[in-house]
Amino acid sequence: MADQKRPKVQKSEAEWREQLTPEQYHVTREHGTERAFTGPYWDDKREGLYRCVNCGRPLFESETKYDSGTGWPSFYAPVEDDAVSLHEDRGLLMKRTEVRCADCDAHLGHVFDDGPQPTGLRYCMNGTALDFEEEK
Repeated sequence: MADQKRPKVQKSEAEWREQLTPEQYHVTREHGTERAFTGPYWDDKREGLYRCVNCGRPLFESETKYDSGTGWPSFYAPVEDDAVSLHEDRGLLMKRTEVRCADCDAHLGHVFDDGPQPTGLRYCMNGTALDFEEEK
């Protein structure tokens, strides 16, 4: 699967608005950010799989989730290298790396190089951009 290109999910803005809550739309389609310690999953300890709230693409596994102290769900690696795409973000007068769902371009959050091993990365995600599937 890794060497096959997955088709992009294409929907109109009206279709996204119909599918998503206003907060989900703001975060994922308008590149918004939920306030720290307010979104879902930042302190969730259950085992399972985190998916894109827009298209359902598997993004992160609970095994890679850790408490970064930031108030957002943080992971040290995506479920697959091609699950997310990275983009330069020069908003808020700083240079950051934005993380989007590779299938539908939903804004998920940002990645930083101050995370734990084995990757040293901190994928700091908006919980509003994620759906959680608990392991049975």
